[in-house]
Amino acid sequence: MKILYFYQYFSTPKGSWGTRVYEFAGEWVKQGHEVTVVTSVYAKSDIQAKGLLDTQYFDGIQVKIINVTIDNRQGFLKRIWSFIQYALLSSWYALTLSADVVIASSGPITVGLPGLLARYLRKRPLVFETRDLWPDGAIELGILKNKWMIRGAKAFERRCYKASSLIVALSSGMKKHIQLHHAHPNVIDVTNAANIELFATPKAFDGRGVLQQKKYAIYTGNIGAVNNSWWLLHAAHELSKQGRDDIHVVLIGEGQQREALEAEAATLHLKNFIRWGLMPKEELVSFVQHALVSLVPLKGTPVLDTSSPNKFFESLAAGVPVIQNTQGWMKTFLEEHRIGYTVDPNNPKALADVLIELSNQPTEWQEMGERAKHIAAKEFDKTFLANKMLDALKGVVQTNKKRV
Repeated sequence: MKILYFYQYFSTPKGSWGTRVYEFAGEWVKQGHEVTVVTSVYAKSDIQAKGLLDTQYFDGIQVKIINVTIDNRQGFLKRIWSFIQYALLSSWYALTLSADVVIASSGPITVGLPGLLARYLRKRPLVFETRDLWPDGAIELGILKNKWMIRGAKAFERRCYKASSLIVALSSGMKKHIQLHHAHPNVIDVTNAANIELFATPKAFDGRGVLQQKKYAIYTGNIGAVNNSWWLLHAAHELSKQGRDDIHVVLIGEGQQREALEAEAATLHLKNFIRWGLMPKEELVSFVQHALVSLVPLKGTPVLDTSSPNKFFESLAAGVPVIQNTQGWMKTFLEEHRIGYTVDPNNPKALADVLIELSNQPTEWQEMGERAKHIAAKEFDKTFLANKMLDALKGVVQTNKKRV
């Protein structure tokens, strides 16, 4: 089977970004399928291009790289332009590359353009992978305000869903949302995966002379409004006010709010707030494994209740409890398996109180960590989820052959 995968943020474990597509595609290649990924250059990835269009191979995966840079620190208009550039240039591959099935992985929603061209002009079955509910998220967060842009984005979203033989949602919450609002007959959920071997294999601890094991809460990822990053700074301040500078809040990543957060931390003379830059996933593992908890913060808005962050799954695989602040499937999952906490996204003191409580109860932390590692191996293993999606792709191809 030939699989053509349009995804703008491809990365390997050498980068500082999620590796779902790399891991899934690698598993499919091992099983004898041909996979071509069409991507761009993401600031957190390890992928670089030579020339405008480049072709490279990673563990048998053919990767077509469009030399358009995407960075979370870019302004709104510049990011939109980068999405449009990718959509237009990737359309060439949609029209020229052979494939039995085409996957368009959104966001951004503009990735649907090459998918639609492959569907309508090349008659290839289209699978639409929904990583986040765009444009709903952009509208709720106030990023997308122009009524004509909103109408256009929603119309394009409807067309992408309608044209798709299968929709793959990254969480059960997204699946329910799509079924409710779009009445699509074929929607499945395949969550982000955890590289169990990478995150569960014990690594030596290196706190860079600052951190102590199980004495810090870790956040990895983008530092910005959607990720409720100020909540983390204010929690560190609350810990300091309560005399618990021994518990650190550590942010590893980059983003638009990074400079402002660091400036405020300096103004408040916080000794327990640390921000380190991007690091390869292979290096990041040790910091996750030895943390007291992993933080998965998001802005308190309904559409983000459906989110499926990589860090959630990787933290559980590392045997680390999670503290998050959405009211959707993650809250239910943590409560059901007793492997973490859900805290009010507008109450940093509540976060500080939970960190103090957990730090004072090492036995409870250990039991939660053991349960987390067990459930991650059972439900979020990358090979299991890759095969789940592959089975669905095979079904789409077989149905298409019968129609033809």
